[in-house]
Amino acid sequence: MFTWYRESDKKTRRLFWTCGAGWVMDAADAQVYQYLIPLLIGSLGLTLTEAGSIASANYFSAAIGGWLGGWLCDRYGRARILQLTILWFSVFSFLSGFAQNYEQLLAIRILHGIGFGAEWAVGAVLLGEMISPKHRGKALGAVQAGAPIGSGIAALLAGPVAAWFDPETGWRVAFWVGLLPALLIFFVRRGSDDSDVYKRARERQKATARASRLADIFTRRVIGITLLASLLSLGVQGAAYSVANYLTTFMTQERGLTQSVAAYLVLVNSAGGFLGCMVNAYLSDKLGRRAVFRLFGLGFLIMASIYLFGPWGGNVAILIPVGMIYGFFQFGMYASFGPYFTELFPTEIRGNGQAFAYNSGRAAASLFIMGVPLVAQFMSLSAAMATLGIVGIICALIPTLILPETVGRELRDLDGEAQPRPAPAE
Repeated sequence: MFTWYRESDKKTRRLFWTCGAGWVMDAADAQVYQYLIPLLIGSLGLTLTEAGSIASANYFSAAIGGWLGGWLCDRYGRARILQLTILWFSVFSFLSGFAQNYEQLLAIRILHGIGFGAEWAVGAVLLGEMISPKHRGKALGAVQAGAPIGSGIAALLAGPVAAWFDPETGWRVAFWVGLLPALLIFFVRRGSDDSDVYKRARERQKATARASRLADIFTRRVIGITLLASLLSLGVQGAAYSVANYLTTFMTQERGLTQSVAAYLVLVNSAGGFLGCMVNAYLSDKLGRRAVFRLFGLGFLIMASIYLFGPWGGNVAILIPVGMIYGFFQFGMYASFGPYFTELFPTEIRGNGQAFAYNSGRAAASLFIMGVPLVAQFMSLSAAMATLGIVGIICALIPTLILPETVGRELRDLDGEAQPRPAPAE
C-alpha cells in the first residue's frame, strides 16, 4: 500500500504532505459551512432555502474558479497556482466570519469559491504527474483521504468548538480558523516543484508557439472525455451533497438530536470515510478506476438508505456503526477522481481538463443542494435527500460504461497516441 512512498524522493514526499494538508483544510473549509447551517439560521435569520442557495452559489463559483485555476496551472505552472489558490480560499474563509446578513455571506462565499474550486485539481495534477502509473491510485487516493479528516475537523469546529462560545460568536470562530491553511504556501516552491513531464510539455509549447487556451478541452479529440468526466463528477458529488450537506439538519430535525451530538456523529462518519478512501485507493490500482466508482456508488446508495430510514430514531449506539459504514462509501467514492482524471487528459491541458471536469460537476451538483429543500416541501427531508442521491448515482454510473479504463496508463501529451492501451495493473 505504501511502497510508492518509500520509493519517492524528498520533493515528492514533501508535496504529498503539502497537497494532503491543503486538501484536508480545503474539505474542512467547505464542509464547515454545511454543518453550521442550523447556527446560521438562528444567528442571521436565514431560511433553509437561503442557506442552501449560499452553498449552491459557493459551488458554482468554485466551478468557475476551478476551471480558471486549472487553465492557469497549465499556462504558468502547477506549484505557483497552488500557492495562489490556497491563499485565496483561506482569506475568504476568514472573512466569512464577519458577515452580518444573508447578502454579505452570499457575496463572501461566492468569492471564496473561486479559490476553493481550484485547489484540489491543481494539487492532484501536481502530485499525479510525479507518481508512477502502478502507484498513482494509491498515492492520490491517500491525498483524497484528507477529505474525511477535513470533514471531521469541520464537525468539531461546528459542534463542540462553536458551542464553547455564545451562538452569535461560535460560528464566526469556526470560519476564522479557516485562515490557517495560508501557512501551507511556504511549503511549496514555485518553479522547482513542477513535474518533469509538465516542464517538457511547456518546452514543446514554447517551441511551437502554442499557448494553452481555455477552449482546448472542447476540441474534437477530447470533448467526449471532457463531457463524460464532468458527468461522472456531477453524479458522485450530486449524490454525496444531497445527503451530506443536510446531515446535521436531518439529525436535529428528524432524529431529535442536539447540534453538538449531530456534529459528533458526522465526525464518526468521517472516520469511516478515511478508511473508505484508503481502501478505494488500493482497489483502484487493482480492479481499475471504473470498477471502484461502480462499487462505491452502489454501496453509497444502500448505506445512505439504511442511515436515513432506519427505525432507530436518535439511538446513538446504532447510528455510530451505521454512520461509519455510510461514511466509508460516501467519502470513498471520491478517491479515484485524482488518478482517473490525471490519466484521461493530455499533459498540455491536464490542469484545464481535470479542473473543469471536477468543478463543472461540482457546480451542477449545486442544483442537488438547492433541490433538497425544494423537494422537502413535498416530502420528509430524509426522503428528499435519498431521492436526489439516487439520481446522482445514476448519473455517475453512466460514464463508467463509456469512458476508457486507464489504470496503469503512462501520462501522454497532445501529440501522442489518442487512446494508448493501458498497461496491466500490478
